[in-house]
Amino acid sequence: QVQLVESGGGLVQPGGSLRLSCAASGSIFSVNTMGWYRQAPGKQRELVAAITKGGSTNYADSVKGRFTISRDNAKNTVYLQMNSLEPEDTAVYYCKLGPTITRRTYWGQGTQVTVSS
Repeated sequence: QVQLVESGGGLVQPGGSLRLSCAASGSIFSVNTMGWYRQAPGKQRELVAAITKGGSTNYADSVKGRFTISRDNAKNTVYLQMNSLEPEDTAVYYCKLGPTITRRTYWGQGTQVTVSS
């Protein structure tokens, strides 16, 4: 069973930075795509950034140039470095693993990011 645990959220002023972490249990981390998603109140969950097992990345247009996704396979951890944060970035951020070769998808419990002065 895979478990994902996010950390690093909090309250930050506009223009500030945060780094989110997502630690995965199990042995399938390194062979799967990892993603960060977010969901703001009243809105659908949306992709923020993703990174493949080979290190290829893609980003939502709204965060390009401000956010960076990375992974450390030795630590089973994926990161999201968020710079130049804006109030519009306020949301619950979720970590996702997969879909796996068996078509399973795993989600973390989410971490709140609030950008406000």
